[in-house]
Amino acid sequence: MDRPVHITHVPRRFVIHEWGGTETFISEVSIRLKQRGLFPSIRTTKAMDPTRDGSYRGIPIHRYSYSYPYLGLTESDRQQLDRKAGNLFSWSLLLALLRLKPVDLFHLHTGKRLGGIVRFCALRRHIPYVVSLHGGYLAVPAAERETWTDPTRHAVEWGKILGMLVGSRRVLDDASAIICVGKDEYDAMRTRYPDKKVVHLPNGVDLERFGQGQGDSFRVQHGIPLDRFLYVTVGRIDVQKNQLAMIEHLPTLLEKVPQAHVLLVGPVTNSGYRDKIVALAEKLGVSDRVTILHGFAYDDHALVDAYHGADCFVLPSLHEPFGMVVLEAWASRLPVVAARVGGLQALIDDHVDGLFIEPGASADDPGGLATAMAALAQDSSLCARLANAGYRKAQQRYSWDHIADELIEIYRGVYAHTVH
Repeated sequence: MDRPVHITHVPRRFVIHEWGGTETFISEVSIRLKQRGLFPSIRTTKAMDPTRDGSYRGIPIHRYSYSYPYLGLTESDRQQLDRKAGNLFSWSLLLALLRLKPVDLFHLHTGKRLGGIVRFCALRRHIPYVVSLHGGYLAVPAAERETWTDPTRHAVEWGKILGMLVGSRRVLDDASAIICVGKDEYDAMRTRYPDKKVVHLPNGVDLERFGQGQGDSFRVQHGIPLDRFLYVTVGRIDVQKNQLAMIEHLPTLLEKVPQAHVLLVGPVTNSGYRDKIVALAEKLGVSDRVTILHGFAYDDHALVDAYHGADCFVLPSLHEPFGMVVLEAWASRLPVVAARVGGLQALIDDHVDGLFIEPGASADDPGGLATAMAALAQDSSLCARLANAGYRKAQQRYSWDHIADELIEIYRGVYAHTVH
């Protein structure tokens, strides 16, 4: 056998109702691995989903109990850690991976203690493992990273010994390959591990799925007048995505585009931030021009309809390792406005297939959000040119089929090296 057949994906969580980029990557490539004769499965924890076993689009999912090794955590603390970056541990997953048969390769999508569990099991079973970095390793500013640990500040940690047991600090060191979604992380990993297989493998998009939507019906269903120029942002309601900037700039935008309307779509991973958005809209008197929908499951066609109901896609993120939602917007033939940050800088060509805004620019600044948003509402030919160019780029470079084929070659290489 010249390639691994049984592939086990291990993310920190896999939650249908609070979908993210990691879930998209795992599900889309797994579907295509299965089409190519491989047998992918998902082993994860019960974080935010207590079901034991299940499946998603034919891919088996097995979930295991877990805990946070801290004394003094409240239930709300645990829920917040589940939503974002909680450093959990699972004895039942560890035992399952030690006994799991058949398995030829582990594909790890997280780090910390759970990553250490995969490392521990892989090394003891002489099975290769690869690690995907989906953007949290370098792209997150220190100030935001600190907020992830807020729920544990009043608690007493006893889990360092667990990390030492499974070698959580050596997850990247001992991986057979490191796969980077973002170009910045790829460059950093190449420098840190010059003798290791480090690959830049971006996310993709399902062009067929996002190509057809019922935009007018979506607007009617959610009370958005058909004559509004609708700006949509899709992503977690969270500080990182910077939806607050959309509200801050909206009064200025309305002076230039009286028919403007903002639609925010995404699961709430920071309820306090969502409350700030609502409060600011009320304070500025623009609540009637803002619609917030708390996310759709990835396989819900309402997500596609949301794109097709819009006139423009906006991503004002403070940091962004890649920007998969930009691909979805392009596949939906939308013009894109995005912040000049992180992986977006490598994804978008300014004034070719999108417009960049400068993070922190004021509403009236030439590089500001309101200026760029107004430019698209006022120039239909610019909208069409950017949207068409974006669609062509998505079509030529970001097919999930192409990405799955590249992933199989990565698997093949590390498997051959380990087995032989």
